[in-house]
Amino acid sequence: MQEYDLVIIGGGMVGASLAAALLPVAETLGLRMALVEAQPLPQDGKGEPRFTPSYDARSTALAQGVRTLYRRMGIWDALEQHLTPIQTIHVSEQGRFGTTRLRAEEESVPALGYVVENHWLGQVLISHLQASKSPCLELISPAEVTGLTPVSSGQQVQLQLEGEPRELQAQLVVMADGGRSALRERMGIHYTEQAYGQHALVANVSLDRSHRNVAYERFTPGGPVALLPTESVSGQPRCGLVWTLSDAALEEVLMLDDAAFLERLQATFGYRAGRFVAVGERFHYPLKLALAQEQARSGLVVLGNAAHALHPIAGQGYNLALRGVVALADLILQRQRDGLPLGAIEGLRSFVDQRREDQQRTIGFSDLTLKAFTSDNPLLRMGRAGALQALDICPVAKTLFARAAMGLDQPAARLR
Repeated sequence: MQEYDLVIIGGGMVGASLAAALLPVAETLGLRMALVEAQPLPQDGKGEPRFTPSYDARSTALAQGVRTLYRRMGIWDALEQHLTPIQTIHVSEQGRFGTTRLRAEEESVPALGYVVENHWLGQVLISHLQASKSPCLELISPAEVTGLTPVSSGQQVQLQLEGEPRELQAQLVVMADGGRSALRERMGIHYTEQAYGQHALVANVSLDRSHRNVAYERFTPGGPVALLPTESVSGQPRCGLVWTLSDAALEEVLMLDDAAFLERLQATFGYRAGRFVAVGERFHYPLKLALAQEQARSGLVVLGNAAHALHPIAGQGYNLALRGVVALADLILQRQRDGLPLGAIEGLRSFVDQRREDQQRTIGFSDLTLKAFTSDNPLLRMGRAGALQALDICPVAKTLFARAAMGLDQPAARLR
């Protein structure tokens, strides 16, 4: 039985970010950590991330506030080698006059956000952990966690490592193993779920001109269409597409060949970004609102997509998860410094209350925006067009909206 202060289940972007946030002060505080990942980790003796260009790579939008967090972790310099800054956000509605534009220069920030390929962010995080060679962190991979057992001092973790059983014990276990967490199901952690009757169709598309670092949110009667500026591949300008479609419309769109798909997308989105000339592999997933009913037990915290899932309309899913990472890291460091048990339920209650407030606010904003911009009510349609136009000409309102979108309206992480 190996003993740790903290065991993180899941080496994806959320779990690895938590380990990276704690690493700089772990040795000073004597914090013993283990990160358990089901997939094999890259075996690179130098701990250097490797970027593999791929036209079909999936991407994530990082809020401007994440830049400060990743700088403190020490990974920003490596990460920004393959980031695409968002200089302008253009919000509009099909068939209506209202338009809002947010610009980085008007908000006095280097960018409103950044688009990063998921595999690159994951590579940078894991390589950073490997390169640290910290005695405070053990990377256990590939390993499957088969069960958790509560004990007086925290949790026992049962896992299979290369076909052999192994047990760990920790004051605190963090489940960051994603929205399809089988372990969460086995632990009997239930969640509320609301299906939207929609799917997100995700693909990369190319334009006949530069994207000029503009991100678009285009509201249409069939659902919102988002375009994110991403890194060019082989000199070809590329954007990440997230197209919200009803369940009924999805099958029809999936049956289209590339030329017909681009024609349908062009008719839906318009020409403000240019002409769509190529599309890569298309993926899709059902959209739902899900929230874990229990996000903490004695010695256990549920984090990231294992705790919540929301509509991608505002692009806040990963940024919400990172705020949870920051809050939990600050709590762990403070309790370790004060000599208090990390997994004591009374210490986790304030964290859960804080996270639920943020989650409900973020989910509520996404849910309200979706319903407001998909309603067929004529008065509401007229009102939202006017609201977009009013927002565009009101500097104070625009700045408040921009700061919320950039994650700059949240308390800064201490991480010390």
